[in-house]
Formats: sequence, structure tokens, C-alpha cells
Amino acid sequence: MSLSVTAVALTMLAGCRNGHPQEQQAELIPLMEDNQFTVRGFHVDLRIQVMTMDALKALADELAAFGMNTLVMEWEASYPYQNNTTISNELAYTREEVRSFVDYCEALGIDVIPLQQCFGHVEYILRHDRYSELKEDRKEISQLCPLKEEADSLLFADLFADMASLHRSDYIHIGGDETHLLGHCPACSLKVATEGKSKLFVDYMKMMCDIVISLGKRPVMWADILLKYPEAASEMPEETIFIDWNYGWKTNYFGDIAALQDQGLEFWGSPSVRSHPDNSYVTCWEKHFNNQRDFIPYSREAGYTGIVMTSWSTSGLYGFTWDVNYEVTDMEQVRNTWPLSGFRILLASYAKALNSPDTLDPHAFVVRYAQERFGLTEPEGELLWETLTISPELIVNGKPATSPSIAAMRETVEDAVANMKSLKPLSNKEEFEHFRLMLDIRLHYLKFKEAEARFNSPGFSIDDRESVVADLEELMAETKDLDRRFAKLNRDYLYETEIEQQNVIRNRKLMLLHSRLTGNRTQ
Repeated sequence: MSLSVTAVALTMLAGCRNGHPQEQQAELIPLMEDNQFTVRGFHVDLRIQVMTMDALKALADELAAFGMNTLVMEWEASYPYQNNTTISNELAYTREEVRSFVDYCEALGIDVIPLQQCFGHVEYILRHDRYSELKEDRKEISQLCPLKEEADSLLFADLFADMASLHRSDYIHIGGDETHLLGHCPACSLKVATEGKSKLFVDYMKMMCDIVISLGKRPVMWADILLKYPEAASEMPEETIFIDWNYGWKTNYFGDIAALQDQGLEFWGSPSVRSHPDNSYVTCWEKHFNNQRDFIPYSREAGYTGIVMTSWSTSGLYGFTWDVNYEVTDMEQVRNTWPLSGFRILLASYAKALNSPDTLDPHAFVVRYAQERFGLTEPEGELLWETLTISPELIVNGKPATSPSIAAMRETVEDAVANMKSLKPLSNKEEFEHFRLMLDIRLHYLKFKEAEARFNSPGFSIDDRESVVADLEELMAETKDLDRRFAKLNRDYLYETEIEQQNVIRNRKLMLLHSRLTGNRTQ
């Protein structure tokens, strides 16, 4: 593949937030003249961590500078629905804001594709009584019943038309992934028994695609379920585009992609900068760099016509507070990742991987990024790479997955924290501070897990309470500084109420254990 003679300066075009210009530094990355990916996109997940409009526009600036031409917006309940306002939550944008954002992106050369889930991942819709008749299961409300065709089609005809009214893109993304309850209810089970799961899935998604096509748009959908159950794939409308999402697993993890391509189905690819098991105290940096290194060249070889980098704020799973008959009182997401504000380095590596015929070398990229972005020396860049790529090991049932002890994990992170403190960036210091805070929060988490392990040990007795409480109270004092730093770094990125909520969720287990050990009896 040839390269443009003129290199494009990919600059941190963060604009001005509240009148404060952001630090800028150009990186020269040649743009490929014959890049086969006609769609070079990025996915924004607003299920939680709803970004301010200024932050969204700053992200669009940056993506445009990186050579991106598409944004896939998973607005979820932050979208200001016109006729189905019941769905919109307390952080929803106004219709004027959405319209203005789309105009802003289009002026930058970025097409904004709305993502409206229509099958699975619809807890934010089915939690409301207004839509309860659509549930596949009265307790597990992640999915609606695909055999309630009339009610389903009426709802999503309205939602898709609403999206089309504020987005001029030629595409509407209709979701369709992880329909774990497929064939669950008695009616669906009967259809599966006679016609198969593929037919149940395809009949419903074909109905949804036809609605989108009637609006003059092309439907886009995740490919995992069709790959798993491909028997009826040929019945899908030819206008449909399927997205193979792969976050680091083997090729054809969900099913035989080439077999569907042989039927004429068009594919885009999707790696990720935030995915399982990332959360607020674990970021799998090396996994995401390697995902770009491996999957983008594969997508080229596989003949995919587009690529969209996903970025998940949460797992898409929820915990519920129910009343009688499983009436939803409240729901809270399972797993909160670090806000997108901390991942500029992965956006830059994505741009590098897209705009070069050569396979990304994550190690070399990070060392160079450290020099050009932060003004560090080459040895300091090596230290940054070493620090970012420490093991993101999890603790399962109170025990490390592979390390000999939580203490050994803590010691590794303590060394990483010391290394990070030794690095003194000369530019873009706020971006660098995210790395420091992520590690400090991970260290805080491991200290808590040590105290929690003592609480759960077979020998723990009433005589041990005071020492554990003392450790917890020391950690509670540390949370004040961590919360303050988190709020400062994200003050213009997330809304204040959501910053507060993220801090509360991150610290909740610590606070609950302290309350359990100290008592909370008041007159």
C-alpha cells in the first residue's frame, strides 16, 4: 500500500475547555492513500460516564486529526427521545445539543452513526413499565421477546426514525449482540424447536433491518450471534453490514466468517481500547495494544471494508434492586472502566496502526510516544512501557489468579508507582497524570484486598476487628485524595454528579466493610 507524500500532523486538538487551551504537540503519521477501510471509526459508549458536550466535541477534533471519518454513538438513555421520552435519563442531552454535535462532526469530515440496540442489552428500556410487555423474561430484562412482532416493530420504527431525524448518516447501527436469552420464553422455545435459533434470530433482525432500509439507511449490526447460528444468514437483507468484534481472541471465535463472506455478506472489524476485564483499578494496556497489532492487519487480509474501535464504559451487565414481582426499583452497572479521558495513547496507536502498512510494534510505539508526547528520554520511555505493562492480574474469590499472594501483587504495583513518580513529563502533564492515578488506585485496591482477606480468613475473630478497622480507616483517609484527583482530572470531561457516583462505586466495598466492623446503630 502506498503512502501519501505529505505527512499529516496528528495534533492533540483538544480545543479549549472552559477557556483553558489544552497542551498541543504534533505527531507526524503518514496517511495511506489507498487505505482499504472506507470507514475508519471510533465507538463512544454513553451507557455510563456520559461525557460533557465540550468533551465530545474535543474528542471529535482529536479523531479528525487522527484521520478518523466515523463516530458510532451508543447514546443509550442519554439520548433525548421525542415520543419515547420515558427512556431518557437524568443526564440526557437536549435535541439541540445532539443536532449541534452532529453538525460539528460533519464539519470535521466525521460521519456520526447512531447505535440503537433493538434486541439484547435493552435493560434501559425494559426497566420501565411502559415497555414491560416486551420482556423475554420477567426478571432478566436484558432482552425483549422477538415474537412480539407488532409491538417490537412499532417501538423500534419510532426509535430508528427518531435517530434518523437527528443523524444524517447513511447508516444506523441496530446492535444485536449477546442475545443470551435467545429461545428462552415458551413461544420462542417452540420456534427454536421447530425452526432453529438462527431462524428465530434472523427473522427478528431482518424485520429490524427492513425498518432501517425503509428510512433510506443501511443497517449495521454486531456479527457474533449470526456467526454462532449462521443457518439462516442468507435471508438477511443484502444492505446489512456485519461487525466482527474481536478483543484479543482467536480468529473465528464466534463462527466461520469466511463462510458468510462467501455468501456476499459485508464485514467491518472492531478491536477495543476498553473491554473485559478492565475496570476502575485494572487496565489491560498490553492486551489492547496487542489487539491493535494483531486484529487490524487481519481485518485488511480478511477484506473488511471498515473498522470501528470500540470503547466500553461498562460490561453491559447490571445488578438490580427489585420489588415484588421483580419490579425494577433501580439498576446499577456491573464493572466501571476508567473514563475515556485516560486513553489518548491508545487512540494514537490506533491511528498509527490504521495509517501504516506496517504492523504496529506496541513497545516501540510507547517509547516513541513518551518522547514526542511527554518529552521523556528514550530510557524513560522504556520505563513507561515497563510500568504500563505490569500484570493486570485479577483477584478471584479473595485469591490472586497466579501470584503467590496479594502482598506479592502489591509489591509489584508499589514498584510501578515508584517508577511512575520518577518520570517527569515536560508536556501534556495532565494526560500523564491519568497513568499515575490509575496505578495509585490499583495500589489502594490491593491494600484493601489484603485487609479484606484477613477479614475472610478462617482464624478471624472478634479480637482481630480493631486491627482491620485501623487499616480500613487509613485507606478511607487515602480515598479523599484519590477522589479529589479523579474529580480534578475529569472535571471538564464528565458531569459532576457522575464523577461523584464513580467515586462512590469505587469505594463502596471499603465503606461497607468498615461499617460492618464498626457498627451503625443509631437511636
